[in-house]
Amino acid sequence: MVINAAYVGMLLVVQVGTVSAQSTADAAYDRVILGGQVMDPAAKLDAVRNIGLVGGRIAVITTQAIRGRDTVDARGLVVAPGFIDLHAHGQTPETYRFYSLDGVTTSLELELGTSDVAAWYRERSAGERINYGVSIGHIKVRMSVMQDSGTVMPVSDGAYRAASPAQIGEIAKRIEIGLTEGAVSIGAGFPYTPAATRDELLAAFRVSAKTKTPIHVHIRPGVAGLKEALSLAGETNAPLHVVHINSAGLAETPVMLEMINEARAQGHDVTTEAYPYDAGMTEIQSATIQDTYRAAPDERLAELEWPGTGERLNRESFERYRRTGGPVVIHTNTEQMVAVAINSPLTIIASDAYWQNGTGHPRTTGTFAKVLGRYVREAHSLSLMEAIRKMTLMPAQRLEARVPAMRQKGRLRVGADADITIFDSETVVDRSTYREPSLSPVGIQHVIVNGVSVVANGRAVEDVAPGKAVRAPR
Repeated sequence: MVINAAYVGMLLVVQVGTVSAQSTADAAYDRVILGGQVMDPAAKLDAVRNIGLVGGRIAVITTQAIRGRDTVDARGLVVAPGFIDLHAHGQTPETYRFYSLDGVTTSLELELGTSDVAAWYRERSAGERINYGVSIGHIKVRMSVMQDSGTVMPVSDGAYRAASPAQIGEIAKRIEIGLTEGAVSIGAGFPYTPAATRDELLAAFRVSAKTKTPIHVHIRPGVAGLKEALSLAGETNAPLHVVHINSAGLAETPVMLEMINEARAQGHDVTTEAYPYDAGMTEIQSATIQDTYRAAPDERLAELEWPGTGERLNRESFERYRRTGGPVVIHTNTEQMVAVAINSPLTIIASDAYWQNGTGHPRTTGTFAKVLGRYVREAHSLSLMEAIRKMTLMPAQRLEARVPAMRQKGRLRVGADADITIFDSETVVDRSTYREPSLSPVGIQHVIVNGVSVVANGRAVEDVAPGKAVRAPR
């Protein structure tokens, strides 16, 4: 059967539950998802439905029988919008595969970002497994302007030399250029650029405010760090997103969440995110590690774990690994504080996925399955609908003013992008560990990106690339 453009258009305007039995039975969809528990946090739909897809979009959601060229049997499974990850480092085919197995259909690098937005998207223009997008990153731009010798993170002038007024102007100019090239947001990480003055940070925030672009910030630790970011946002009226509140806040996380809540109540555009692990990870040569640990005693250095061996570091091993470089695990948080962050109605779920040369954090492969398994099913501290909202609707809403296409993601409704994650709520859980971070979760049964399966029956589908660029209008 040939489906012409007019017919597709007719299908896309059909509303849920309004399709007659005869017209639905006669329709042949590209594929159908049958008998699943459809959960859409936008409409608060939680019911068994059949879904028909046409041309990479949702064409119908109905109680009626439908048929398609391809069928996904979703009986006994939850059918949710595809998970949207706002904070995923390592945007490569290898990591996109990891993310898809965790139910992610859209992966965005919005903290570190890039210094060349056009080139970043050009490198992926042939398509990827899942949807992808990037910020124009203050860190990366500063590294370029200051001619830093680092690769992933600044390790010399990009971290430790104050910028001149002319260089601050150049940094701001390049951030603006990145936005004209379609960057999703502005990224920043204050602990990685300790020499950046308040004037320099204000320059970045002013670009954010002028363009109404969210600035995703890795703040300095604790209440003082959040006060600094809120002050910059308040002075400029910039939309602020605070990344990984749990690792920034540690024991102060409850107070910091209340500060964000108060700022929102006062009308400020402030959002935040969390990941469900009590240890972080970053590059050992970065300023945030060096400035904290290079003069620390062995007891403090033992907070650091070298993931390749599992050893806790001391002065000798810290110096040795500092010379070679690579990711290091940081054990500074508690499960209690992580739970406070994950369970807060303020937080979006975002992985802060980290993967470098075959080594990485288990959050790269297990973040979303862990929330569903540990916090929803086992702890009962989140409802299933609330967890799905944190993974889908909330991240889409954070970005849709800047990227209108995000209004078609994070929802299950007629006309929305067919980015869909189907999982078994009774079995879904993470398996990855700090020693075996590449283990995929269980229970994520099907993942569909723009109507194409990238995970089927719990296994990655190979040689598919339906993912598209998530990009602001240019």
